Amino acid sequence: MTTAEGSNSTAAHPRFAEAVTAMGLADLLPRVRRFPEATRTAQEAAEAIGCELSQICKSLIFAADGVPVLVLMDGASRVDLDLVRDELGAEKVTRAKADVVREFTGYAIGGVPPFGHANQTRVLADRSLLTHDTVWAAAGSPYAVFPMGPKELISHAGAALVDVRV
Repeated sequence: MTTAEGSNSTAAHPRFAEAVTAMGLADLLPRVRRFPEATRTAQEAAEAIGCELSQICKSLIFAADGVPVLVLMDGASRVDLDLVRDELGAEKVTRAKADVVREFTGYAIGGVPPFGHANQTRVLADRSLLTHDTVWAAAGSPYAVFPMGPKELISHAGAALVDVRV
């Protein structure tokens, strides 16, 4: 298991730090943990943190009829695209390409946080996140994560609570 470096406000991606400060969440920044190696996958993040895989909150961007949508999912589960399509009333839902994710959110895949994006979009949060007292999400970088209660995270993300896991 990799250990985290000391937590400090500089551990978060600068865009994320600016966004959460503007949201009134600056107290979140001291809790950000930065790792010496990237944790691009939920498994890598869980191992680095020392938590259960399902305590990782993945921030995944999909295209619903060409419009980006954010789905927050626990790290142990996969998103059911048919359920997302039904939830959104869309014709077609696909995984967004890396360049679309970066352009739309302002972050690279593996570091997309649940909020603080360059553009606003519809957000769905799978109910499975509520099975833990604390979940861990990316802080704008594959090297940084933060802990937060799932209800608080879902609220700040402006997410609708849904069941969209396989």
